[in-house]
Amino acid sequence: MSTQTAPCPGPTLRLAPPCDPVERAAALSDAMAGLSLRDRIALIERTIEGRFVLTMGFGLEGQVLAHALAGADSRAEWVTIDTGRLFPETLDVWAATEARFGRKIAAVMPRAADAQALVARDGAYGMRGSVAAREDCCHIRKVEPLARALEGTAVWITGLRAGQSAARSATRFVTWNARRNLFKFSPLADWDKVRVEAYIGLHDLPCNALHDRGFPSIGCAPCTRAVKLGEDERAGRWWWESGDKECGLHRRAAA
Repeated sequence: MSTQTAPCPGPTLRLAPPCDPVERAAALSDAMAGLSLRDRIALIERTIEGRFVLTMGFGLEGQVLAHALAGADSRAEWVTIDTGRLFPETLDVWAATEARFGRKIAAVMPRAADAQALVARDGAYGMRGSVAAREDCCHIRKVEPLARALEGTAVWITGLRAGQSAARSATRFVTWNARRNLFKFSPLADWDKVRVEAYIGLHDLPCNALHDRGFPSIGCAPCTRAVKLGEDERAGRWWWESGDKECGLHRRAAA
């Protein structure tokens, strides 16, 4: 798989990005500071050729990005990972989002044989038994399907924000993911939760009913609870664990 970029130097808002992908990502990231969301999208689409994929979990950030990409007539494909353990409320937002934007959102799912073997080995809630068991579950239900979804992709668009948790505090607009051979684009990196919620309200976008019940971050049903007063936005994810809690999609080492 190869990632295509515009011939160096690439014509972008007075930006002549280097050919090295790490340096090009850094140059793009620096150029995006102070730009509007729409201009960030336009900049990267002018600079990087190839397939763009937005992965959606139907949280607030994903809804903001869907609206912005639709308004920009972006070429990005929209993809979600159906883990088989989603909240009913998440499925409702999925359907509402398709209706709002008049397009289907492609779903990738765990390999059936792998999911069946996992449940046979660990049971329905085996992920709570150990970090290793939970990481196995995340790998089968999320990480491996994501790898299939991103095959042949040049730019992966995510809703990561630096303010979501301490583990994400260093999030940049654009990084180079050598393992996946693509650019990872997080155009909301410098947005805070208040700004996200204001955008949702301004444009009356579909959102998950669980957000009003104390769930700022929503993943699989067995692994998500409402947060407590004073906790960060992702404290309700795998709440029985401590430390840097990520499913593997966005671990820093694989950023």
